[in-house]
Amino acid sequence: MKKFPRVLVVEDEPAIAELIAVNLRHGGFEPVCVEDGDAAQRALDAVLPDVILLDWMLPGVSGLQLARQWRAQPRSKDVPILMLTARGDEPDKITGLDAGADDYITKPFSTQELLARIRAVLRRRAPEQVRDTVAAGGLVLDAATHRVHWRGEPLQLGPTEFRLLRYLMRHPERVHSRAQLLDKIWGDHVFIEERTVDVHVKRLREALGAAAAMVETVRGAGYRFTVQSSPQNE
Repeated sequence: MKKFPRVLVVEDEPAIAELIAVNLRHGGFEPVCVEDGDAAQRALDAVLPDVILLDWMLPGVSGLQLARQWRAQPRSKDVPILMLTARGDEPDKITGLDAGADDYITKPFSTQELLARIRAVLRRRAPEQVRDTVAAGGLVLDAATHRVHWRGEPLQLGPTEFRLLRYLMRHPERVHSRAQLLDKIWGDHVFIEERTVDVHVKRLREALGAAAAMVETVRGAGYRFTVQSSPQNE
């Protein structure tokens, strides 16, 4: 029997949740709808979903808090999160991405766009399964175990930051524009703004700590991975 990707829909408005669920079923997904954070956590504990659609404004614990919570939990840290919200201003989008969301969908949205974005985040997960190890200086990335070490010490990276670092390490000393990184890391840059790259590079550098200087900003051009320990060019 064919297994359909499981989508956890955390939405407190029944009409919107039902509309999403119907379209997910028609699109070849298995929706599980809940109305608040407690129910969402129970559903996630029972069966780990392939994707989470998370409303920002929820009764009790907000979607933003849930995103941060799930990103901090080893079991759920790699599950793609798409934030659903009526807050469309850029600062709100950046806040959502900083909380751990992989994508940000502003209400009202078309169901076709929603389905396309879900498929896009699932496609973006596929390269993580490639088994290889990349090393540069004291930085070692193991795709098989999804682990990164700096001089023997483990680093904690989110799934998007892991993909970004892996791509940069596999193509060192080259300058990659934001558009190129969107295409290579996110897969379908039609739906993602270039500003998203800057947000995830910032998060990657924070996670790298002392190794952050390896990810250089090339002003007016993009980003480059280098093994030289030069100061970050902000």
